[in-house]
Amino acid sequence: MARSRTSARRPTDAAWLITGPMALLSVVCCTVLGALDPPGPDDLIPGAVVLVAMVVAGTQVLQFIVRRQALAVTLTEIPLVLAFFYLKPVTVIVIAALATGIGQLRRRLTATKAWFNVAKAGATASLASLVLLAMPPIEGVGPTTWGVLFVVVSTFALAALAAVSGVICLIQGWQAGWDMLRRAAPTLLTAAVNVAIGLVVLMVLDSNAWASLLLAAVAVAVAFVYRSYSRFFRQHRTLSDMYELTRAMTQSGQDGTLVDALLGRVRGLMQAEYATLWLPSQGRHPEVLLTARVDDPGLLDFAPAPMAVRDRVLRTGETVAAGRQLGTEVDQRTVTEDSRVKELIVVPLRSGQAVIGTLEVVNRLGDTYHFTSADIPVFETVAAHAAVALENSRLVDRLRHDAYHDAVTKLPNRRRITSALDEAVRIRAPGEVVAVLLFDVDRLRQVNESLGHAAGDKVLVEVADRLRACAPSSALVGRAGGDEFLVTLRLESAEAALDLAAQLRDQIRDEMVFDALTLDVDTAVGVAVHPEHGSDAATLLQRVDLAATAAKSVPGSVQLFSPALESRSLRRLGLAGDLRRALDEGELAVYFQPKVTLRDRLLVGVECLARWEHPAHGTVAPEDFVAVAEHTGQLGRLTEFVLREGLRRSRDWGHGDQALAVAVNISARTLTDQHFPAHVRDLLDEYGVPPQRLTLEIKESGVLDGTDRPIPTLRRLRDLGVRLSVDDFGTGDSSLAHLRRLPVHEVKVDRSFVQGMATDPGDLAIVNAVVTLSQQFGLAVVAEGVESELTLELLQDIGCEIGQGFLFSRPLPYERLEAWFGAQVDPETIAAGELPRLRVVP
Repeated sequence: MARSRTSARRPTDAAWLITGPMALLSVVCCTVLGALDPPGPDDLIPGAVVLVAMVVAGTQVLQFIVRRQALAVTLTEIPLVLAFFYLKPVTVIVIAALATGIGQLRRRLTATKAWFNVAKAGATASLASLVLLAMPPIEGVGPTTWGVLFVVVSTFALAALAAVSGVICLIQGWQAGWDMLRRAAPTLLTAAVNVAIGLVVLMVLDSNAWASLLLAAVAVAVAFVYRSYSRFFRQHRTLSDMYELTRAMTQSGQDGTLVDALLGRVRGLMQAEYATLWLPSQGRHPEVLLTARVDDPGLLDFAPAPMAVRDRVLRTGETVAAGRQLGTEVDQRTVTEDSRVKELIVVPLRSGQAVIGTLEVVNRLGDTYHFTSADIPVFETVAAHAAVALENSRLVDRLRHDAYHDAVTKLPNRRRITSALDEAVRIRAPGEVVAVLLFDVDRLRQVNESLGHAAGDKVLVEVADRLRACAPSSALVGRAGGDEFLVTLRLESAEAALDLAAQLRDQIRDEMVFDALTLDVDTAVGVAVHPEHGSDAATLLQRVDLAATAAKSVPGSVQLFSPALESRSLRRLGLAGDLRRALDEGELAVYFQPKVTLRDRLLVGVECLARWEHPAHGTVAPEDFVAVAEHTGQLGRLTEFVLREGLRRSRDWGHGDQALAVAVNISARTLTDQHFPAHVRDLLDEYGVPPQRLTLEIKESGVLDGTDRPIPTLRRLRDLGVRLSVDDFGTGDSSLAHLRRLPVHEVKVDRSFVQGMATDPGDLAIVNAVVTLSQQFGLAVVAEGVESELTLELLQDIGCEIGQGFLFSRPLPYERLEAWFGAQVDPETIAAGELPRLRVVP
């Protein structure tokens, strides 16, 4: 925004400081010259003729605009040559002042300007008369006379220029006056040419008075030619200015300076004091109201014309023009309610049939010029070009915006965030870190599959709105893609980033209500900071993604990146090929962990657990190679391998009448395979194992995902006679009531609750509630993670039936499982013919 320099201007009334002395000089000179050389009756007729000639000559004006003032170059020097030759000096002074006064009446100038011009004419004529008296007497029409008249009339022109420059300096400052003097060369040259023409006319009249008729004819012809030339020149200048305007708008439309180039050039083209662009708010584009003023190098955020005029143009789509030489359909008093507005033209800006705004000019510069009806089509053509340029500029801006923003949430996308991160990490700020927080929305895929992508988009928009509302004002919130959102900002430490991530997660996890549907949406959050976790945007984004992935393993958690996560990710990447080879060559093994009844200490089955001893990396964690199997399409082979080994060992179990039931973990992705139940049936038939000896365990997040997708496969497995179990129950957001609609037989309480029973009353209450309600629903309950006698006693007290944990045994290879069973069987039960019971655990 340009700073207005209006405060540096003085009011036009200050011109009286120059007008007064000039008027006094005129009066004094008239008095003195009248006393020395009084005019006689012989001056009456020539004086009247010269007066008429000076009035007519004053109407032919060449206008030069200098900032807010118009420099008028007239033909008055021609009759002045005749006046100083034929008339007394005092008569010349009176005629000059009188002719100027008559011209001011026609122009209807303000009193200050009119009296200044009259005083200037009288004063300059007085100075010229004094110079004439100081020169040698005029005799005849010879070279000496030419020189005297040239000096006298030139004095008149120079004095007039000095007076105008002085008043401009007084009102607008010395710089404006200096600018006028620098541009005065054409004016002085024109004055010299006029003097030469006047001398030629003088010589013709002196030789033959009838030649005045020929001179009049020539003057009329010249006036006609001049008028035609002026019209042609204005048209040429208008076309040239419009070409420059169009080119400037085309060049500036790409760099965001279109409005500056448009208004500045429109104001210059129309020679207006003000040029204003108004664009009402539209979509994400705010309202624009900017004005270029002749005094200011920048743009101002106001407009001199009334808002009602723009509203009318926007509503009707028609041009509104008001002024002295313009017909208007609007009440003149309404248009000119602001004293600054003397005339205006307001045209609509069109995009197709719609009006998107207005373009207006106010006040033609110069006192002798006004807007005319011929200016309206020119201005409307300019507005048409401007509308196209503005629409193109908005299109470029929209394309640029779309390239860096997400279409669903309107948040900055990954490209924009990457760019912002690159800029942020380049700025070193001691005591601060650049924090990157990645929010991964849980179960969005299930929402899309169950309710449609429209519902999923609503969830994304709601999460985006909550993040925008909750995040600090200095944060950049964006969508990385899919179900991931990014927040980046500067904080004092990584600990502060973790605290902020936890706060934001808590604030955005409230229920989301869509019509009659209520959804619970949670997020896993990863955190990485610069410079500790990366020196560039790409590294930070890659590592915060690893942290978010790690956070998913503990639902709803916040995870700070650590080098171990990256090494684990790289390790998983390298395990993909090794896993395929391990399955081909039988490098994987199956371990078995016993499941025991808590009261009778009977072995009721074992859980089959895959183990992998890598030749280079050593023992590979099951969660690592299971994740690799899921992402590389080898999960089916891994599941089949464990099923086969478990069924084979169940078939070969040779401890009397003690049958060995086996439980095998399957992934939620496996339940999407419609051929899986048939494959299980074929394996049961192949190994001759009754279906009731096989239990398939599915994690709570897989079987209770908010959709009915796994139910058909579960029912087909149940119809086979296979037992179904919900593993890790309690870690998700599901309730026991959800289990009632699923064909499952068993619930396994997650080890995190069981291990905390002895020390946390809350965990004890959770396990008690799960056991009680499950039994009421007819479901068996297995407690995982039984590791102490106190936990065992608490489980017995609340009525839990089956336990599994290190208190009984760790996962064992099959050979060691048989040895363990033989060592733990109570001999008294064998002698009594009962089912073999295990000894009391020491």
